[in-house]
Amino acid sequence: MIVTLIVICEVGFWVLLAAGLATRYLLKMPRTGLALLLCEPLLEVLLLVVTAIDLKNGAEPSWRHGLAAVYIGYTVGHGHRTVKWLDGHAAHRLGGGQPPVKPPRYGMARARHEGKVWLGSVTAAAVASGLLLLATWYVGDDGNTDSLKSWMYVAWRAAGIHGLIALSYTLWPKKAPEGGLKGENGDMVSAVPARDPEHVADVLVRRPGKDAASPGGQPPDPRQGRGRDRV
Repeated sequence: MIVTLIVICEVGFWVLLAAGLATRYLLKMPRTGLALLLCEPLLEVLLLVVTAIDLKNGAEPSWRHGLAAVYIGYTVGHGHRTVKWLDGHAAHRLGGGQPPVKPPRYGMARARHEGKVWLGSVTAAAVASGLLLLATWYVGDDGNTDSLKSWMYVAWRAAGIHGLIALSYTLWPKKAPEGGLKGENGDMVSAVPARDPEHVADVLVRRPGKDAASPGGQPPDPRQGRGRDRV
């Protein structure tokens, strides 16, 4: 039953997410779409309540109850970031908004980004461990809680592996390819001028001065004038 409910909650998460984004941007009903998105945490609350009731009714603690705690922890640690990422893409493609800012790929900017994502994994492990400890206390000494305790090890081992991966970006930062200029987020921008200068970063285009005398924005070269006089 618990495994079935986890599957239902996972499917419900994506169904509510798709329905909320479609309602918000396709149907132009932002409040209704936001309400649908806010219903997603209720799925985790339902899963938590059913898990506690199952243990209260005398069910033997097993890997299924531990999996439910880890799933809730992951949703708390990474659910908001996932929803925000998808909302940015939906606002761009469905609502005509600006393209979402891509995460940095090089240097210390990438390392800081990976560190923030890793904090989500730490939060997930902490939430899962808290729920597993509550379940262990709830069962007491009458039942076998080894399966619940083993899931705490699984949660923190996953967070530790993720932490090592994030740390590698700090110790060995990924270098940007040569031949370009760095943008604000640490990524490389093309050094080839665009047809429309407004679409080129300021570091690549020398903007015309406001007090320029010529229509193009740059003062006329006096040497060119002398050359014409001689002809």
